[in-house]
Amino acid sequence: MHLGRVAGTLVASRKEPLMEGMKLLVVRQLDADNAETGSYVVAVDAVGAGEGEIVLYASGSSARQTEITRDRPVDAVVMAIVDSWDVGGEERYHKGREEGRTG
Repeated sequence: MHLGRVAGTLVASRKEPLMEGMKLLVVRQLDADNAETGSYVVAVDAVGAGEGEIVLYASGSSARQTEITRDRPVDAVVMAIVDSWDVGGEERYHKGREEGRTG
């Protein structure tokens, strides 16, 4: 599992029929200190995430373990919207304090 910030959406007018109806998000990976790493991934949105939100996403075969991605050609899925996290007792992110932040 990885932390990421939703940078935007991806629209594909033609795609594999198994992908029809799936919302695709462009997610920028974050490290444990809430800093962007520079890496991006395109992920299926399983939870209704929006631009700017911090999310938890899975990649590889784990991405095909949600209800909407099972047996589909998916390599990444957003499976949670993050409210907060801490490392070593120090808060690194809290959703209510990050509003208005731009990525």
